[in-house]
Amino acid sequence: MKKFIVVVLLLLALVSAGFYGLGMSIPPQPELAGSLRQQSLNWDGITRDYAVYEPAKLAAKPALVIVMHGSMGNPEQARSAYAYAFDQLADEHGFLVVYPHGFEDHFNGCRLQGPYSAKQQQIDDVGFLRALVARLVEQNNANPAAIFATGISNGGQMAMRLALEAPDLVTAVASVAASLPAPANMDCVASGEPAAVLLMNGTDDPMNPYAGGIVALYGLVGDRGEVLSSQDTIKYWAQLAGHTTPPERRTLANTVSDDNSTVEVSSWEAPGRKPVQLYTIIGGGHNVPHPQLKLPRLLGGTNNDIVGAQEIWRFFNLAYEASR
Repeated sequence: MKKFIVVVLLLLALVSAGFYGLGMSIPPQPELAGSLRQQSLNWDGITRDYAVYEPAKLAAKPALVIVMHGSMGNPEQARSAYAYAFDQLADEHGFLVVYPHGFEDHFNGCRLQGPYSAKQQQIDDVGFLRALVARLVEQNNANPAAIFATGISNGGQMAMRLALEAPDLVTAVASVAASLPAPANMDCVASGEPAAVLLMNGTDDPMNPYAGGIVALYGLVGDRGEVLSSQDTIKYWAQLAGHTTPPERRTLANTVSDDNSTVEVSSWEAPGRKPVQLYTIIGGGHNVPHPQLKLPRLLGGTNNDIVGAQEIWRFFNLAYEASR
């Protein structure tokens, strides 16, 4: 009852403030040279939808970037969450982008706790994504050695599931606003194989706590169980990849001083080993950094110093070169 009263008071405060706390700014879709096609795939007896962005100048054997939306999302939400930056990068570099739609708007990540159909019905999203990649390799000549996956929140959890269970499928993954489930909340059997992983988490994320703990909005709404801290999550991947030395640390330029946020990067790189990176968004919330993006203040601050998708694409290229 106490939690319910707190939530009600919070909502009333937002209403009385003219929804200031829900203030947001998402840039309109930019002018793009390519085309977006809506398609579907029957997998495991279920018709699954997805959207494919194909640039006007597609590479002969293009890389494929899988971009996954958050809870209660869809392909369009995935595009706007990254401020359409992956479509713009595809125009520039000639790769394919696919936006899969989660089952009833959710993906079945590795967290044991989740009050949504994809989890409750144990939807085989790893199998679905394998089938989707196979189709795009066959139909669009996508490079099977350059398959990348990223996502935010629930989509970030799904990207991490691929790293845990299907590192043979993906060359690298990038999870945003997501952390490894704590042991008691783990619903996957990890392969034990190393993976190239980038983690991009905000220190002020009110949903996925940077220091670890219960995944719930301000600890009250949408309980998804316990996760590890961002530091323990990235240490898992660094140790699995065989990195034994401390990471290289750098602070990125604070180009926008009034966003109350900066970015620190920890990188583990060594010959013959999978690269691993942690982007700590100091002052950042439950969102993707972008100069023109500002999601509801209820979800925390938005870093405007970097384009999150550009940093992720840079990491994907690093992982691809390391895998050759």
